[in-house]
Amino acid sequence: MTFSYTRTIHFADTDAAGVVFFANYLAICHEAYEEALAAAGIPLGGFFADHGVVVPVAKSEASYLRPLACGDKIRVEVTPKILSEKSYAIDYVIWKQGAVEKRAAVVRTEHVCISTQTRERLPLPASLATWIQAAS
Repeated sequence: MTFSYTRTIHFADTDAAGVVFFANYLAICHEAYEEALAAAGIPLGGFFADHGVVVPVAKSEASYLRPLACGDKIRVEVTPKILSEKSYAIDYVIWKQGAVEKRAAVVRTEHVCISTQTRERLPLPASLATWIQAAS
């Protein structure tokens, strides 16, 4: 099941040209990711606390399809997918809202679960794996 997150583009999101700075698309997607986790009942304080396991972004890619400016209303679709027992991807579609929604960007992040001590790969925590499987 795809999760949807809505927000408004703010001045701080934009660059000198008045459009969203390319790196801020990833920040917006990460906001949507956090909201999706919270909506699934995963406590963010515990998720990001050091329990010996972290799930950093190992890869990201983005295609920017149309500019977004301050005041634009957007909707971000968040769709996680299992890659292996130790990794997952999240596909995002950022929609510019209006009379007709139009895709503004397509983003993908790939995450790997690792030990904070050894940096070796570990299986995904149960709550995270359950969230991803429920979305599939």
